[in-house]
Amino acid sequence: MARAFLTVVLTVLTLFAAPVWAQEDGGPDYARWESAASQAEALADDPQASDEDLNRTRSEMADWRRQFHDAQGTNANRIKAVQEQLAALGDPPAEGQTEESEVATRRAELNGQLSSLQAPRLTAVEAFSRADSIIEQIARVTAERQASMLARHSPSPLFPGNWLLAGSETVELGRQMGAEFVQNFDEQGVWEQLKPRLPQVLAYLVAAFVLLTAGRLWVASLTTRLSAWASDHSRAVVAYVVSLGQIIIPMIGVYLAVRGLRATGFFGEWSAPFLDAIPAAGVFLFGGLWLTRIMFPRTAIAYQTLTMPDEGRTRARRMLSLLAVVFAIHHILSHAVLPLTGIYWRAGDPDTHVPMDFAEGAASVVHFVLILLAAVALFRLGNVLRQLHKWAAPDDPSFRYRVLTVVGAILRLVALAGVGLAAVGYVNMGNVLIWPWGLSLALILVLVSVQDFIADIFNMVKRGQEGAREGLAPLLIGFVLILLSVPLFLVIWGAREADLIDQFAAIQQGVSFGGVRLSPGSILTFLIVFGIGYGATRVTQGAFRSSILPKTRLDPGGQNAVVSGLGYVGIVLAALLAITSAGIDMSSIAIVAGALSVGIGFGLQNIVSNFVSGIILLIERPISVGDWISTGNGDLGVVKRISVRATQVETFDRTEVIVPNSDLISQPVTNWTRHNKMGRIILPIGVAPTTDTRKIEQILMEIVEDQPTVTIDPAPAVLFRGITVDTMNFEIRAVLSDVAEGLGVTSEIYHRVVERFHAEGIAMPFTARERWPAPPLVEGDEAKGNDTAAAATQAMIVAPDEDDPGV
Repeated sequence: MARAFLTVVLTVLTLFAAPVWAQEDGGPDYARWESAASQAEALADDPQASDEDLNRTRSEMADWRRQFHDAQGTNANRIKAVQEQLAALGDPPAEGQTEESEVATRRAELNGQLSSLQAPRLTAVEAFSRADSIIEQIARVTAERQASMLARHSPSPLFPGNWLLAGSETVELGRQMGAEFVQNFDEQGVWEQLKPRLPQVLAYLVAAFVLLTAGRLWVASLTTRLSAWASDHSRAVVAYVVSLGQIIIPMIGVYLAVRGLRATGFFGEWSAPFLDAIPAAGVFLFGGLWLTRIMFPRTAIAYQTLTMPDEGRTRARRMLSLLAVVFAIHHILSHAVLPLTGIYWRAGDPDTHVPMDFAEGAASVVHFVLILLAAVALFRLGNVLRQLHKWAAPDDPSFRYRVLTVVGAILRLVALAGVGLAAVGYVNMGNVLIWPWGLSLALILVLVSVQDFIADIFNMVKRGQEGAREGLAPLLIGFVLILLSVPLFLVIWGAREADLIDQFAAIQQGVSFGGVRLSPGSILTFLIVFGIGYGATRVTQGAFRSSILPKTRLDPGGQNAVVSGLGYVGIVLAALLAITSAGIDMSSIAIVAGALSVGIGFGLQNIVSNFVSGIILLIERPISVGDWISTGNGDLGVVKRISVRATQVETFDRTEVIVPNSDLISQPVTNWTRHNKMGRIILPIGVAPTTDTRKIEQILMEIVEDQPTVTIDPAPAVLFRGITVDTMNFEIRAVLSDVAEGLGVTSEIYHRVVERFHAEGIAMPFTARERWPAPPLVEGDEAKGNDTAAAATQAMIVAPDEDDPGV
């Protein structure tokens, strides 16, 4: 992963560096380009060309292609000016027609200028196409060679003779290294050179020993101590940052150890490749051990990154540690004794010189042993990961469990396939399965830990606020990290610097959709301009809402309409300005948009209807925020918000009702408080028929006039509405200054009516009912069946009122 990261960084620096072959005036040197292109084409056709020459030539062609891409914008402003001048002259005359001589002369001059200005661009386009073709040809040759190397059949490591060969070559390597060490140790000159440096060497070695032993233990305990002092919402951040010392401190020790061993002078050309490989192997080892403690800790400091039982966590920790050790050993051996054996996937530099190169049979045995160890670790680790979805909490929405579950299932298959292929002699295929998958797993786990770290930072900044870790910002940052990790995955799986440059160049050119070319630059420009426009719109809305509109005579509903209208206009203008700034030609997608509009019209007609209705509501304002309305659906409440699609109404039982705007336009709506808050209430009241009607009218009028919210103009009225058998019916009709208090006023008036009627001795109407017993059954009634039973059930008789004159 360290090599992959360095490759990506180098690629980015190369992409943004100045072109190598640029002239002083910034234009491509086409004479030099012709020579370079001819040599590159000849090299691509040469089957004996080395991989190094092909890769170097491919990088040179990529530099030329980038220059030609930039040169395609030459004279862009002047070309645009000339084209505008030609447009001002009007359309050229049709065939058989003529135009004025002055116009024709001027048109010819402008066309000549346009051709002259466009010539460098056309030359750059042609050269760009040729460079791109050469790059594709070299890439095709390289891919064919890699496929041939991948399918290469090596001697089977299961053959006993190859094990004997591997053993003999290992013994020979050890003998040569030991002899070299003894020889250097016995030489008088080495000791003479070492004596002045002996304190420095000892200091290096002692410091390395301390850092690799006590230093690692101190960092591990420091993580626990500092996290214990930290607050609850910052403990995870402190633990993560301090835990990085578990990589840094040991790596400093490894560097000092290698430096001290080199300074002794006891190690020569046989030992130097091993010393060169130790630092990178240390990154694999200590980085893997750090990742093990982060993902599968024995004791969680803040929380467990992955929910799993202790047994599964212990097994995963052991297998990931074993994988780190095997990766470190594989890197050392690949760098020291296996770089020139023809193995496809290797960590060493092909140009590294080693005094002894293992024979292919011996190399197959060494690779098979390493593949077997790594496969065991991957297989058992896959067994743990594929069960994560079972151990996760049912309400946990994390996507990581599904990803790691799938990765675990794949690891099991990869481990079996890698061992099987290596066993039958396809060592290259086994290597290309095992090691990239191991690195990919490590990178996935690193991304998981980094995303948790980002969420912990937000949790710390918001001081443990609920939902801080699950917010949108940490999620978006994690998504960006995943996108940025794509080049690392490509490098892990064999992509080289030239491949990354080609991919980046393709991304820079963009993708064409319906005649519109979208590139990262245009998309970024669109997002920036639209973001600025959107922010300016919100600022303007806030200024109008808080400073300008409150000083006008507009009612709150009108102010809300103005603010909403500014928002719609501002967003539309921001979108148009962003599209123009991004260089997107809307005319090229007009036909596509016209065709899609028909389908969109049918599929989104309800949404469009609600949108138009919302605009009408904001312009005509039949209802406003704060109005008390009753919709055609029977919803009664106060308008809280009018948006583009729907209106939010809060009912009197505090529930939110979302009413589509089209319903408010097409159905009857009662607005109780549109122009004012006044409203009338009608209260029916019944009294006994023997009561004095004039006295009732006087009492009811006194009661209603005592209510503070009843208006004087119009004045309340008491009406005698009718006479029935049981009651005389009156009505109180009054206009309230605030109809929203109608229920409270009604309740208070009824309370006062009951109190006054009791005080005045006025009887309330009622009807007395009495149940009479059913007549006894006589002999023979059973035969009447249901008729007699039905007659018995009708024994409920209403007792007449003796005072009722109607009886």
